[in-house]
Amino acid sequence: MPPLPATAWAVLGLLSFGEELSGYDLKKWADWSLRFFYWSPSFSQIYGELKRLERAGYVTARQVAPQAGGRDKRVYAITEAGMAAVRDWAREAPVEPPVLKHGVMLRLWLGHLLGPERMRDVLGRHREYAETMRRRAAADVEGARTEEAWAYPALTLRWAERYYASERDLADAMLADLEELERRLP
Repeated sequence: MPPLPATAWAVLGLLSFGEELSGYDLKKWADWSLRFFYWSPSFSQIYGELKRLERAGYVTARQVAPQAGGRDKRVYAITEAGMAAVRDWAREAPVEPPVLKHGVMLRLWLGHLLGPERMRDVLGRHREYAETMRRRAAADVEGARTEEAWAYPALTLRWAERYYASERDLADAMLADLEELERRLP
């Protein structure tokens, strides 16, 4: 397997659905799906990885005339070698444990510096964020049902819906834990 960073595999994976996409389109697709369970790479990351993938022979690029005014855009398509590489990576890459970097928990770990009221505020805002993301993932699951090619991405969106529901529920549990802690402490 070629030594590519995770972002390159994500970009190549987005192209594996068989459509020619511009860097802008790739960013929109990443925002629509990857952001729920991985991250959505920036435009600069996407364009950098497209160059790397093109040099590796995994994607091809061509200029497309604009539909209505504007300027030409460059679209990318996956090559057979790129499809084989991303298929091999998806099948053979080692299963790595997820990296948890939970900023809210880091702040609560420093609760002795925040105080209970500020901790409740942080947890409340995290709960609202989790519920918003859960609703967005649920809506995107519905949108993905119309495209047969998105059957597996729809599964990851369902996972995201469940994940954010659990984050919401964990925030509720932490709020209850905080209330119990306040009762016990002098």
